[in-house]
Amino acid sequence: MVAVASVVVALGTATGLLSALGDRDGSDEAQPGLVGSSPAPSSPSAVPSASGPASPTASAAPSPSASASVKASASPSTRKAGTVSPKAPARLYRHPSSQVLDWVQDHPRDWRAEVIAARIADRPAAVWFADHTPATITSRVRAVTSGGAARGRVPVVVAYAIPDRDCGGASQGGAPDLGAYDAWIDRFAAGLGSGEVVVVLEPDSIAQSECLSAAARADRFASLARAGRVLKAANPRARVYYDAGHSGWRPAAEQAALLRQAGAASAASSDGIFSNVSNFHTTSAEIAYDRQVLAALDGPSGLGAVIDTSRNGNGAPPDGEWCDPAGRKIGRPPTLDTGEPEIDAYLWVKLPGESDGCKGTPGAFSPSYAYDLATP
Repeated sequence: MVAVASVVVALGTATGLLSALGDRDGSDEAQPGLVGSSPAPSSPSAVPSASGPASPTASAAPSPSASASVKASASPSTRKAGTVSPKAPARLYRHPSSQVLDWVQDHPRDWRAEVIAARIADRPAAVWFADHTPATITSRVRAVTSGGAARGRVPVVVAYAIPDRDCGGASQGGAPDLGAYDAWIDRFAAGLGSGEVVVVLEPDSIAQSECLSAAARADRFASLARAGRVLKAANPRARVYYDAGHSGWRPAAEQAALLRQAGAASAASSDGIFSNVSNFHTTSAEIAYDRQVLAALDGPSGLGAVIDTSRNGNGAPPDGEWCDPAGRKIGRPPTLDTGEPEIDAYLWVKLPGESDGCKGTPGAFSPSYAYDLATP
């Protein structure tokens, strides 16, 4: 369940998608707090999901996590002694348009603006594409990827249009059927360009697939496997990550079995998994869980994981609440240099301050919520 309201280029939708306007430059240096716009969490166990509607984190269906990173260098722990250290990892791209950037620009004298600007709006975040608009999707994706390429930075884009999305929950929507979705993915892929780009493929689509019949689930997974192949064929430098839910959702072996069916263990379609999208589980818990999933997935040795750290600074609420729970904080800043083997990136897939649906309309930006998340 992801409250959809993330950054999206041109043609903002009712779910909160944004259009590319400004040209502020961001960074992914190690600072506390980041930016992003995205849907709300999911539900199996109080888990929020990617960039759309709200979702639970401990008792309802979990939500996917944003992942995105480019393995630009071997981690210090795996690098062989005596070898020349590779170039520094690439930096993430901050798209110049988002709800938080718009709010900061429009409210320069608001008493919360300085904190929100410094700790959220100044960070790179994922750009969500959650509307089924075949005619414009290529140009909108290209606007983001070309912007990142022009600055020598790596954009993170979220494809979020699978049919029967969110099992009919707050982030419901998507393409009318899998045939239409496949065609949409083809056009999405056409906008990826030739530079490095991270693709978070369909948050909640695998972890939250229990609402589908066995046949419908098999068809969805076949479509997801195809999507990964199409995306990577269109741009060999694209890194595609699949939905692993989060550490409070399914057991690692069970999630890995589903991921394998969806093509996540194939180098032709996948670079690994993402977890904790729109959720709150600690980074340490996600690292341990993701490594367990990757081990059970038994795919190529290069597969890795990306973790959504946008709101996990205080971990998940003990009561499992997933909808704008109180007491949460922003987590580690987005970076492609985690220093952790098999962990490709910490990302802000869900934009801090965008509501899961309890502090406002799902996906809408709430300055009071953003300020609470950003203050130490």
